[in-house]
Amino acid sequence: MKLSAETQTHERYFQELMRSDCPMTKLDAHGDPRLAPFGRILRASGLDELPQIFNVLCGEMSLVGPRPCLPNEFAGYEPWQRERMNGLPGLTGYWQVNGKNKTTFNEMIAMDLFYLKNMSILLDLKIMLKTFAVIGEQLFESRPARQRNRQERDPRPPKAPDRQGEGGRSPTTQVLHA
Repeated sequence: MKLSAETQTHERYFQELMRSDCPMTKLDAHGDPRLAPFGRILRASGLDELPQIFNVLCGEMSLVGPRPCLPNEFAGYEPWQRERMNGLPGLTGYWQVNGKNKTTFNEMIAMDLFYLKNMSILLDLKIMLKTFAVIGEQLFESRPARQRNRQERDPRPPKAPDRQGEGGRSPTTQVLHA
């Protein structure tokens, strides 16, 4: 986010996600003007979360667990939803690798509660390994719309070059255009 960015937009957006039964897409997926330059890449790669490693080292967070929430978000939780805060918050978690922006708020809560009831080293290792694949997918999905639209409009493979114009190359050789 840009320095001194207003937060009310995010707060209202999250309150609506809590009430509705729609997927929890990120506000910045819609071209949030509060996002700093290169913010899209930082958000998609998870690098914006990296400073929280200090919270892990201090014992305030875990590598795996439910994502922390803001106090104003917690204030809107129903009693059963507050149970998700019965464990240390994590940098990554079961919800993050099992649908994240495609799930509803209540599905997120259910996944966090599932994790807390089934915590184990093996589950944590699976989640950490899956996190890398999910980050790669998010980076791919975060490409500028212009680039995605161009590829979606023309999904054909590149054409084979002419023999004459390619210095004797075989007609089966394909040239990839950047």
